[in-house]
Amino acid sequence: MKQVIEIKDLNDYHIWLKFSDRTEKVINSRPFLGKGFTKELLDDENFKKVDTEPGGGIAWYNGYDFCPEYLKQLESSGEKDVA
Repeated sequence: MKQVIEIKDLNDYHIWLKFSDRTEKVINSRPFLGKGFTKELLDDENFKKVDTEPGGGIAWYNGYDFCPEYLKQLESSGEKDVA
C-alpha cells in the first residue's frame, strides 16, 4: 500500500505530498473545508497543523483525515515520479 511519507503545507490550502512509491503530488484541500468541524481548518494556523498519520494518510489535530488511497486518486496540480 502506498503511504504518505512527507508532507508540506504550501499556501492557499495546498499541500505537497510525497508517497512511498516516490511520487509527489500537490493537492488543493480547499474544496473539502468549511462545513461542520472542517470550518475551523479555514484558519491558516489550524490548517498548518496537518501531519502524516499511522495509516499512511494525512490528518489534522481535530481528527479530519484523508486515507492514502483517496489522496492518490485526487486530481493533482502537479504530480511527478521522481524514482
